[in-house]
Amino acid sequence: MKTVYTCFCTDVIHDGHLNIIENAHKRGKVIVGCLSDKALIRYNKFPTISQEERIKLYRSIDGVEEVVIQNDMLYDDVITLIRPDYIVHGDNWVEGPERAIRDHVEELLKVYGGELVDIPYTYNEKVRKTDMQLREKLAMPEYRRKRLRQLISMTSIVKVLETHSGLTGLIVEKTVVEHEGKLDQFDAMWISSLCDSTAKGKPDIELVDMTSRFRTIDDIVEVTTKPIIFDGDTGGLTEHFVYTVRSLERMGVSAVIIEDKKGLKKNSLFGTEVEQTQASIEEFSAKIRAGKKAQLTDDFMIIARIESLILEKGMEDAIERARAFVAAGADGVMIHSRKKEPSEILEFCDKFRTEDRVTPIVVVPSSFNTITEEELAEHGVNIVIYANQLTRSAVPAMQRTAQDILCYHRAKEVDERLMPIKNIITLIDEL
Repeated sequence: MKTVYTCFCTDVIHDGHLNIIENAHKRGKVIVGCLSDKALIRYNKFPTISQEERIKLYRSIDGVEEVVIQNDMLYDDVITLIRPDYIVHGDNWVEGPERAIRDHVEELLKVYGGELVDIPYTYNEKVRKTDMQLREKLAMPEYRRKRLRQLISMTSIVKVLETHSGLTGLIVEKTVVEHEGKLDQFDAMWISSLCDSTAKGKPDIELVDMTSRFRTIDDIVEVTTKPIIFDGDTGGLTEHFVYTVRSLERMGVSAVIIEDKKGLKKNSLFGTEVEQTQASIEEFSAKIRAGKKAQLTDDFMIIARIESLILEKGMEDAIERARAFVAAGADGVMIHSRKKEPSEILEFCDKFRTEDRVTPIVVVPSSFNTITEEELAEHGVNIVIYANQLTRSAVPAMQRTAQDILCYHRAKEVDERLMPIKNIITLIDEL
């Protein structure tokens, strides 16, 4: 009997999956691959049930004789192991980023005469509703909130991009690229006080109050599913910070990052060019402890941002603060620098990791932007935040468009660099 292989990455079986199994069963013995969690999160999906539960689900389908784990989204591992006569897949991978995976599979099969079968993708109201229910489940606070901790445990480094509106949230949510035959995407969203303030035309001095900033979160969580890290600036008064923690938890935010400064907030990249006051270790530790005491779930994270290198207080001060803030209950530390080279960031990471192998490290490579995610991960970094790139790329583009319309007294000259209206319309999902 010939062997037929298909790979599933779903948490719910619907008509489309049953159609795949039916077509596969006609050709021989059906083996279903369960895409592993680590591969799944690079494939623009996140599991709502465990890998073990997915295996059990697939085994319960009539016509399935065996279920195996697929760890490589390119199928190299299973094709080498099983050498199936057929690989059956929906034809949704014929176009778009997934085309690279299909082409790779086809080449692997050609080596020994295997055949690739594309089954017409099933589109109907039941399938659409199931897909929508899964997406809504991922967007629920209790699922979204815990996903950052899950990602830290599942991937070498968590990639986070700035978002400041529902539209930019959708860009982070939906951007998937194929590079060197593999798919990749951002893991989470960063709601920056700088970008949130800039979008509202206000200076980045904590002028935009929390009520307004929470409305930004509302706009984003309504249309996305990825976990959110919130820029809490200094956290404000300790008495106010405890309420911020409760509110963020309730909204499904995964983490808040607060910096160990006090007084009127000035952007860190000004460094010592403007007066900035660092809170004492005792004062900031008390704020962390108060926030952790107010926290109601185990999922939420309070991350301490250390400004010692920004304010030229030295490496030992940064390490001492990291040690103290973790002891106070911080779930992670963020170390910041405004130097163009990453050397002092890497020195901090190496020194911190000699005494703490577990606590997550967060970096924001805005100034030291030549270093890669892989290099950061080698030094123990867990989360990398691209904190303002969408805002900084959008403003020049909009300014140029406005200038050209004024110069030419019409819009034709700018049309070639605009997104087609159809693409804008289809970017927004309809219910």
